[in-house]
Amino acid sequence: PPHAALAAQKCAEFKSTVKVVSCADAKMIPALKEKLQAAGVDLKSVDVQAGAEGVNAVATEDEANVVVTGIVGCAGLLPTIEAIKKGKRIALANKETLIAGGPVILPLLEKYGVTMTPADSEHSAIFQALQGVPPGGMRKVILTASGGAFRDTSAEELAKKCLEDPEWVRAKATTHPNWDMGAKITVDSATMMNKGLEVIEAHYLFGADYDDIDVVIHPQSIIHSAVETMDNSMIAQLGWPDMRLPILYSIAWPHRVAMPTGQFERPLNLVELGSMTFKAPDTSKYPCIQLAYDAGRQGGTMTCCLNAANEEANQLFRDGAFGFEGIPQVVEACMEAHMSKDFSSSPDLDAILGVDRWAREYVKEVAAKKYGKK
Repeated sequence: PPHAALAAQKCAEFKSTVKVVSCADAKMIPALKEKLQAAGVDLKSVDVQAGAEGVNAVATEDEANVVVTGIVGCAGLLPTIEAIKKGKRIALANKETLIAGGPVILPLLEKYGVTMTPADSEHSAIFQALQGVPPGGMRKVILTASGGAFRDTSAEELAKKCLEDPEWVRAKATTHPNWDMGAKITVDSATMMNKGLEVIEAHYLFGADYDDIDVVIHPQSIIHSAVETMDNSMIAQLGWPDMRLPILYSIAWPHRVAMPTGQFERPLNLVELGSMTFKAPDTSKYPCIQLAYDAGRQGGTMTCCLNAANEEANQLFRDGAFGFEGIPQVVEACMEAHMSKDFSSSPDLDAILGVDRWAREYVKEVAAKKYGKK
């Protein structure tokens, strides 16, 4: 498998420090070992594992002091918890860790004295802007957003297109105006649910109240986010859009690593940039933002419900089950059903994982009933 070859290549490149490597399935272990040997790795020096146990082994390896959590979905929760218990610093690149798991993860971070550094661009910008701001010194978080595929389409025009030409809307929603991020995130950007999810993460990461988190559309994507301090100063982090910097800083913090010229995006040139523009998001065009604020204010299992319902709705929209306007409709229906069914304000991990599974099934059922497709 191609992933085995890539894993072997990375292990060979860093063979003096790699102690554990894991693959998804135990059936892949022989193929991975073969690739490792071919790449010049001594199998006596590397522990090759698989499955959930393998991921936990990687996350808790003794010599690692920073663990990057990049596994997609709730599968990333358990190994993250194990890493926290071992006192590892967490470089966060998995949104479920806080959006679904926040009620469980935050107390653990406190209990084990563990720091979490964000690898996401906006949260890294906030984290960087907060360096040197004393506790209690922050008043507000300003999250910037590109505005997604429909930023230049009015709410009326979008509603009309959803009725008259849903396939045009589907094609446009899966094409981002600034960069290529994969279909799921591109649709989340078009609905602006991605920003709503980031609002929830900002609340958990930085302790900001939901009333103190603002979303601003900034089409150039140069200011990656900002904070307002108690004395009315605004501190922002700027740069050409490049995910390598936030990822690097999440691992290197509190250090600033000098990067060889040409390996990173070139330094920002303000004269070349010329100007930047900002506007407020249109809440009638982007109902998903309000749904995220509502879920965040409710807290507990509701943010897990929002995330799982959105993930399923996003996929169903891309599969043609319903139109663009169906995404917030089924997510809202799922949140209402969860509120009256088994919402918990202080859930344990099992409850969170249960809500994640339930919300996905519920959205499929609603889609089948309301739109006649699965």
